Amino acid sequence: MLIRDCVTFSLVLGMGIGLGAQMAPKQVTAAQYAEAERYLGYNVDPLVLNAMEGAHWLKDGRFWYSASDAQGPNYVLVNPARATREPAFDRVAMARALSAISGRKVTVKTLRVTGLTFSPDGQSVTLSYRGKRYQCTRSGASCEPSNQPAPPNPFARFGAGGGTPGQPPLSVSPNGTLAVYIKNWNLWLRNMQTHQDTQLTFDGVENFGYATDNAGWTNSDRAIVLWSPDSTRIATYQQDQRGVGKLYLVPVVAGHPKLVTQVYPLPGDKVVTTIQRVVIDVAGPGAPKVVRLQMPPDQHRSTTKDDLAWSQHEDVQWNPEGTKLLFVSTSRGHKHEWVRLADAATGAVQTIFEDTVKTQYQGGQGGGTFRYLPKRGGFIWYSQKDAPPAPGMAGGTEAGLGQLYFYGLDGKAQHQITSPSNGNVDSVVYVDHKAGYVYYIATAVPGVNPYYQQLWRAPIAGGEPQRLTPENENHRISFAPGGKYFIDTYSTPDAPPISVLRTDTGKLLMRLTKADISRLVATGWKPPIMVAVKGRDHKTDIYGVMIPPFHPEPGRKFPIINYIYPGPQIGSVANWNFAAARGDDEALAQLGFVVVSLDGMGTPWRGEKFHDAYYGDMKDNTLPDQVIGMKELAQKFPYIDISKAGMWGHSGGGFATADAMFRYPNFFKVGVAESGNHDPLEYEDDWAERYQGLVTPTGVDHETTYTGQDNESAAKNLRGHLMLTVGTSDNNVPLNNTLLVVQALIKANKDFKLILYPNAHHGYATYSPYQMRQRWDFFVRYLAGEEPPHEFKMETPPPRF
Repeated sequence: MLIRDCVTFSLVLGMGIGLGAQMAPKQVTAAQYAEAERYLGYNVDPLVLNAMEGAHWLKDGRFWYSASDAQGPNYVLVNPARATREPAFDRVAMARALSAISGRKVTVKTLRVTGLTFSPDGQSVTLSYRGKRYQCTRSGASCEPSNQPAPPNPFARFGAGGGTPGQPPLSVSPNGTLAVYIKNWNLWLRNMQTHQDTQLTFDGVENFGYATDNAGWTNSDRAIVLWSPDSTRIATYQQDQRGVGKLYLVPVVAGHPKLVTQVYPLPGDKVVTTIQRVVIDVAGPGAPKVVRLQMPPDQHRSTTKDDLAWSQHEDVQWNPEGTKLLFVSTSRGHKHEWVRLADAATGAVQTIFEDTVKTQYQGGQGGGTFRYLPKRGGFIWYSQKDAPPAPGMAGGTEAGLGQLYFYGLDGKAQHQITSPSNGNVDSVVYVDHKAGYVYYIATAVPGVNPYYQQLWRAPIAGGEPQRLTPENENHRISFAPGGKYFIDTYSTPDAPPISVLRTDTGKLLMRLTKADISRLVATGWKPPIMVAVKGRDHKTDIYGVMIPPFHPEPGRKFPIINYIYPGPQIGSVANWNFAAARGDDEALAQLGFVVVSLDGMGTPWRGEKFHDAYYGDMKDNTLPDQVIGMKELAQKFPYIDISKAGMWGHSGGGFATADAMFRYPNFFKVGVAESGNHDPLEYEDDWAERYQGLVTPTGVDHETTYTGQDNESAAKNLRGHLMLTVGTSDNNVPLNNTLLVVQALIKANKDFKLILYPNAHHGYATYSPYQMRQRWDFFVRYLAGEEPPHEFKMETPPPRF
């Protein structure tokens, strides 16, 4: 008996050891992680040579740009009128000169400068290096400190002008002699020649300040103003946040923390941020003089975005004389627009036009479409009404292609400017008032990937639009200040960028740069695969990009990971230009995954019907298109193992990922939801009320139109592996959005992983490499069924100056 028991025990133990050895997960090595890390942006971006890194127009009509070769960045000065180019300065000598004056070792490779301006005689250049301004000879013989302010940054938030580090941001007048800034909730005027400051307003107080940029999740010290073209007046507002709900953040510190309070209205709040529009005369008789427009307070809303400050210059426009102001007021739910004309001297306001939509008014993307044409006695208005599908567009889902119309100042429609047969108007980039043309970006152009942007121009008076960018690629356009030339950089996700200079008629004037990716390709890198699948209606094409492992083992099947951002203001792909690294998609794929991004129905650029596909049903999150699309990809590409599907995303993508894990629990096995706005009722009012609508009782018990749109109500359905992450100081999507889901998961007795990043905001900053590694580990362990290396340390990319 004893012997038999011993034999039995030995047999069972042996079987256990054998089964354990057989079932032990495959160990992924640190070397494999390091190989994947080779394809992150800070490693592969420098391998792309001769790509234009930014073009900057000068007041005299010239422009400069930078493009790197194997030694480092080159800075080039171009004169379009002469069709010539030359080095902006001697970069070798400049590196030596900046080393001498800055006390830092500067090499050609680390020579990163910005804000270039040139002296009238062309002998010197003033530039910014590591936050300081220097005036240097272009030969690089010498440099000295400069007090000249940096030129305005065209990519900064509107209202940004030149300025000095440590000083209030300035909004500089068109003639460069004056600037305004905020001090103690009031506006001040600075004479840029004498440096004398004058207080303009006196009744600004906390929560009722002038030109403030602190509504919702946005915060900056910039003054949100619009200067009149003659530099005599500014249009701005006094922002009323009195009685608006607050967001409270508790910093993680040793000892007693100091509570951080921020105004943060929520959907359904009775009191939300409003603005009282004002015009301030800074140069006329009796100046300074504040003229309050004679109208009720406006909602803090925009025709194009969820933050008024981003589009103040789009919705408010001056006549050349600075006497009239044409602007758009948007209703709280974004369903009603009013075009109004104000007298700058008296504050009298006349409503001249109204527009109403069923869902949400979208005034285009990018730089907006509203334009005041005072010399023509009217304005350009954007509408998606009555625009039929373009030829060749499937199933009518492209219906409601946005078009431009000319209206008189009497509010009556005069004529249509653009045609839906040429696609969907995205934004107006330039208006040639003298020649009578409007230049605009169009998407959904027939015969082209609907997300590729094309530049067109059309006669304002009516006539046939003309396409100015012949290549069937995605075009980024930068117009010269006078509109005579534009820089055109075009590429696709799988084709590197080419930059050229064209005239305003589209004529090719100069070839500027052509990116060289030979060093990138030599690493084994491969471009993403462009994919198109059918959407939820089984007839609409859904476009995206897919990245499989660069060197797959023959016959092996790979789990699929969907990176998602559901919009509705943008899509998952987001960038339809060339990129050596699309986040960490390429790197993650090298760990044995197929990574895909699909722009599902409910995202922009393809017309009203496509964009509003899930208006009022935020929990949709494009997920029906994602699931159907991923299944179709598995049929097209046999190396995809559709039984192992994962998803991850940040912000709206975090909302969508948890949503997918709860509402499609049999399909998605693993999800990483970062900083998700998991409950539309707990996210800022201007975003949620735009896309979900106003909070309205349904008449059923205590339900509203927001009931059931949250993730916490579906958390009990979780079956797979879910990681939730959030920064404890997130002032965009507050921490409680995630903790409400955590509470529901605990109540449902579900296992999950939670990471809180102390004091991190919406982005994780220095925690980002750690979170990336955690994300990789989670997918390797639970989706691939393998064991990740222990505490692999991701490299922290060096800063660029």
